[in-house]
Amino acid sequence: GREPAPGAVTCGSVLKLLNTRHNVRLHSHEVKYGSGSGQQSVTGVEASDDANSYWRIRGKSDGSCQRGTPVKCGQAIRLTHVNTGKNLHTHHFPSPLSNNQEVSAFGDDGEGDDLDIWIVQCSGTYWEREDAVRFKHVGTEVFLSITGEQYGHPIRGQREVHGMPTANHHNYWKAMEGVFVKPSVDPAKHDEL
Repeated sequence: GREPAPGAVTCGSVLKLLNTRHNVRLHSHEVKYGSGSGQQSVTGVEASDDANSYWRIRGKSDGSCQRGTPVKCGQAIRLTHVNTGKNLHTHHFPSPLSNNQEVSAFGDDGEGDDLDIWIVQCSGTYWEREDAVRFKHVGTEVFLSITGEQYGHPIRGQREVHGMPTANHHNYWKAMEGVFVKPSVDPAKHDEL
């Protein structure tokens, strides 16, 4: 019973995250917010094939999440936007459309600050790819959410991503398309031969 299910999300995996209520994927791009922090914006997009929707799963600190290790429910992680190298981040600025809490992409080459840390909330032992999970921000205790507000020009139709203090159906996410790093099997501990 020790072995993680083969469907667990692992450290180092690169994946897309689908908001299950609004059917859009977590996205970022070289567009800055015109208000609030002025940092790189994070949105939700309907397209499943957008290359700007890939995020890498990393540990709270380098070395705390060995490549291929299954992510546990309750584990602290960082989500690094693959194409721009910025981390999923939130802080006490109002989000532009809903006046919830702004979610941005922050840092350089995957290094930001301690407001880039999120806890994976799920029901079992590990974050399974089939599960709808929540991401709770450690520093401000909000949940990564979408409630459906849509941007106009220049990112027409994209949804606002924000942080909300309540756990509800707007903050469930599911792992979708991606490259899932296989858990590495240590031959020294492998006793099933």
